Amino acid sequence: MTWVTAVARLRARREAGVLVTVATVRGHAPRSAGAKLVVGRTGTWGSIGGGNVEAVAIDRARELIAAPSPEPELIDFALNDKVTNRHGVQCCGGTVSILLEPLPVVRAVAIFGVGHVGMELARILARQDLDLHLVDSRSDVLAEDRLAVLADAVAAVRVHHTPLLPEEVLEQLPRGTHVLIMTHDHAEDAALCDAALRTPRLGSIGLIGSAAKWSRFRTRLLTEGGHDEATVARIKTPIGLTDITGKEPATIAVSVAADLLRTFETEGN
Repeated sequence: MTWVTAVARLRARREAGVLVTVATVRGHAPRSAGAKLVVGRTGTWGSIGGGNVEAVAIDRARELIAAPSPEPELIDFALNDKVTNRHGVQCCGGTVSILLEPLPVVRAVAIFGVGHVGMELARILARQDLDLHLVDSRSDVLAEDRLAVLADAVAAVRVHHTPLLPEEVLEQLPRGTHVLIMTHDHAEDAALCDAALRTPRLGSIGLIGSAAKWSRFRTRLLTEGGHDEATVARIKTPIGLTDITGKEPATIAVSVAADLLRTFETEGN
């Protein structure tokens, strides 16, 4: 597996990692500048030459993965038989600098319902470095020409057309995905709320709608759904900032996006 594929796989799995690069080489060394190694919690992909250099880099990378707020760092190595190394001697005769770059867990958001508000919200969130899942049972709202405005997105946008059971997508989402439910159909919203509560590995769950809508949903989730009070409390409604009261789709989308970004800032992730 190439290092590029390894980085993409870690991102898709929402797993932390470290990209290790041979930054500079003077004299003789096992690998040239630019050689790369990807380190995950339990696996590695690629190589920067093996031996002490690679072993020390892996050890330090795993320490960075476990750290709460890791920063990139450089490690210098002298490759001669006079240096006492943790993992043996390398006597190539050169010196090497290794750059370790933490690969943070990228957040994931799923918007169920890409109507007027959902589309405006997608346009805002697409400017963030995250995995953005757009889910809808209607093919027309997911048409290529309608989603063309997201072509230059910073986010990795994934589209799910689900004509029958949109809630099945919940099982496919990465661990910790934040879910926003705002479909065109209240029955669809209700089914999604029930399914989301049965998927404990999700992040936050938000539902758009009025107090009357939530009152009906809450009663149904507690009685027919068999959920307890604590489980139902996982659903946040209304969503968005309470002091932004405008009802235009773009205004609602800004409010919801700001509230979600605030959640990102406060969560431990």
